[in-house]
Amino acid sequence: MKRFLLTAFIVFSALFPQAALLAQHEPAPDTAPPEDDYIIGPGDILFVSVWKDQAMTQTVPVRPDGKISFPLIGEIQAGGRSVAQVKEEMEGKISRYVPDPVLTVGIHEIRSLLIYVIGRVNSPGRFAVYTRIDVLQALATAGGCNPFADTKNIRVFRKSGNKTLMMDFNYNDVSTGKNLDQNILLERGDVIVVP
Repeated sequence: MKRFLLTAFIVFSALFPQAALLAQHEPAPDTAPPEDDYIIGPGDILFVSVWKDQAMTQTVPVRPDGKISFPLIGEIQAGGRSVAQVKEEMEGKISRYVPDPVLTVGIHEIRSLLIYVIGRVNSPGRFAVYTRIDVLQALATAGGCNPFADTKNIRVFRKSGNKTLMMDFNYNDVSTGKNLDQNILLERGDVIVVP
C-alpha cells in the first residue's frame, strides 16, 4: 500500500508540478483565536505556562462561575475579562513565589461562544463558533431558512444585564444589499428567531 501511494504521488507530481509547489507555499489558515479583544467565558480552556517550570505548564478550564484555579495563585476571575487582564493579575500573584516570572497565557480552546438559531431554519439548534460571526453567517450555519420562513421578520434577541434587547433582521433586504446595518456581529448567547 505504501508503495502504491508513493508511486501515485510521483506520477501526480510529474503531471502537475504546479500543484506540488502550491501545496508547499500555501499559507496556513489563521485559526488562532483573537486573544487581544476576546472576552473569556465559562467553558473556555486557557493555556498557562511559566517559563522553565514544566510543572506549571497546563491547560486550565474556566468553570461555570468564570473562575480558574492555578498552582501557587489559587482562584482568579477569568470570565468576563481579556487574556491580557488575566495574565496581568496572574503575574502579580505568582511573582510572590517565582522571581521575575515569564508567564504565558493564551486561549487553548474556545467553548463559550455559543449562539442559538431557532424557528424555521433547516437545522435549528445551539452552535459553538470559534470567532464572532454575523446574522447571515449564523443562518448559513443553521442550514438556511426553510421555504415556509417569514424572512422579512427575523429577530435577534440579546441579553444585556437584566434586559433583553430585540433587533429586527430582514433577510430579503440584507441579501440584496439593502439595510446592511441589520447584519450585526453576534455576541455570546444571542438568539436568532426565524418565524
